[in-house]
Amino acid sequence: MACGLDPRALVAEVGLPSDCLDEPDLKVPARLVCHLLEVAAARGGEPALGLRMAQSRQLSNLGPLGLLVRDELTLGAVLEALVQHIHVHNEALAVRLEKTGNLVVIYEEIVGVGEQPVGQASELVVGVTFRILSFFLGAGWRPRLVCFSHRASATLRAHRAFFGEAVEFGHQFNGIVCNGADLDAPNPAADPVMARYSKRLLERELGPDSRFSERVHQLVVLLLPRGHCRVEVVARHLGVDRRTVARGLSAEGTSFSELVDELRDELLSRHLEEGRGPLGELSVLLGFSTPSAFSRWHRTRFGVSASQRREVRTDALRTGRP
Repeated sequence: MACGLDPRALVAEVGLPSDCLDEPDLKVPARLVCHLLEVAAARGGEPALGLRMAQSRQLSNLGPLGLLVRDELTLGAVLEALVQHIHVHNEALAVRLEKTGNLVVIYEEIVGVGEQPVGQASELVVGVTFRILSFFLGAGWRPRLVCFSHRASATLRAHRAFFGEAVEFGHQFNGIVCNGADLDAPNPAADPVMARYSKRLLERELGPDSRFSERVHQLVVLLLPRGHCRVEVVARHLGVDRRTVARGLSAEGTSFSELVDELRDELLSRHLEEGRGPLGELSVLLGFSTPSAFSRWHRTRFGVSASQRREVRTDALRTGRP
């Protein structure tokens, strides 16, 4: 490894199988991968480790999904394909597009990893998306803004060299803002016949074990900070009605409200772990209309106020107690 670390030793330390370094299609727990990236960045003294990894990524690293996006007609079609099929490549990654006036926002969030910090993984994911965009728009293309929800490292030199000057931290989401006109960029190497073939391959990979709740969960994590996380909105994104969502989740032993509360638990724990932002801001990130609504939910769910919980967590970090 360029940082002077032994990758096989690190993989074994965090509990990942040793063959994950040799088998690119081997699926491994996202939580352990995020932990591996954080450990490697700290020990290697490389705060931009995720970006360094993104620099070497190609479409081929997306596996079968790379075959599909390579042959789509426009960049807009490429991004739509990523949104629709990213779970085949990475079940812990949720991607959503939102068009606002002349701008397009690409939201990317890592889900299902509990309190594990995801700063390095988020920079890797956003970096890879930037590489894909540059593949179609040219090496000189720059986004309007690149956003990260975690705190910035000591220096932004590597981030600005990679993305350009428009990089900001402490946002409500991870992702890229670009001009809407960029999505109309044609792909000169497009092959619609191969794109249809690749899409059929991806749909077969979903198999009979793909879970409806996983698709809902990915939408919830993207819609929650925007204040749009209602069952009817999720249903519209899935192309069904709210009763179909309720039936699908019930068949898998859960409900929409349970999924939302579980995700709020995970995101809140992560925010408290990282000491991010005042509680009023956290209430917005968790999809509550007012801080008082967040306070009522927290006290009902945990039996204490959010401020008390943060004080306990801060004290534990200061004293080193679990």
